[in-house]
Amino acid sequence: MYPLIDTHAHLDDIEDLGPAIARARESGLIAIIAVGVDYESNNRVLEIAERYSIVFPALGCHPGELGETAAEIERNLQFIEDNIESAVGIGEIGLDYHKRVTSKASKDIQKQVLRDVLAIAKRHAKPALIHSRYSWRDCFTLVQESGVERAVFHWYSGPMSVLRDLISQGYYASATLAAEYHNDHQSSIRETPCENLLLETDSPVVYRWGTEFAHRSEPADVTRVLEAVARLKGVEPDVLAQRTTENALTLFGLSHFPAPLIPAVD
Repeated sequence: MYPLIDTHAHLDDIEDLGPAIARARESGLIAIIAVGVDYESNNRVLEIAERYSIVFPALGCHPGELGETAAEIERNLQFIEDNIESAVGIGEIGLDYHKRVTSKASKDIQKQVLRDVLAIAKRHAKPALIHSRYSWRDCFTLVQESGVERAVFHWYSGPMSVLRDLISQGYYASATLAAEYHNDHQSSIRETPCENLLLETDSPVVYRWGTEFAHRSEPADVTRVLEAVARLKGVEPDVLAQRTTENALTLFGLSHFPAPLIPAVD
């Protein structure tokens, strides 16, 4: 059992959250980054973080949730600004060019909202948690142009050229349970140096292998992510656990909390 951090989980969508948190602790997790996606979700994330000491909130504005009115989007952005000191990051934010998403929020609207929320992250020196499905280059460009210095491109499965560029900027890419089976995601994990790698579950997303097996994830599954990534990288799980946990502590500034979250490692 290793000290691990789930750097991206939708805890407000998990049924029976208490037992899931208990299983996460039993699996060695020392922190979970709970991401929000809209105004209601951000409120719930803050409430969950108040309830569980292992949980740290990130406040977001997901591109898939922009089929709202301009007033509702502005209300959420203002909520993020007003509660920024309670958050360890800004996310989940980004772009999504899947036709199901762009039919509700155009690429131009998504880009403007992303610029606005990145500006909040920049003003308050918070890391950004980036969703970049089918929009990898545009996401990287907007993050770079914003001047945000710390960012993670979550569940990265895009082109290697963009991956190399984001790594060159010191950004992170995160691995999910798709590391067990998804070719593009596996390729990105192999390409990402351990110094730029994080682990996450994106729970409670359902991971599907073909048509015969599906698994609804929870934060405890970050141990499976660790094992899968260790195999792909050809490193020992304990070495990878220490490196990715240190990466997460650095990205989210958790090492600055009064009580150390991770014991010193010789």
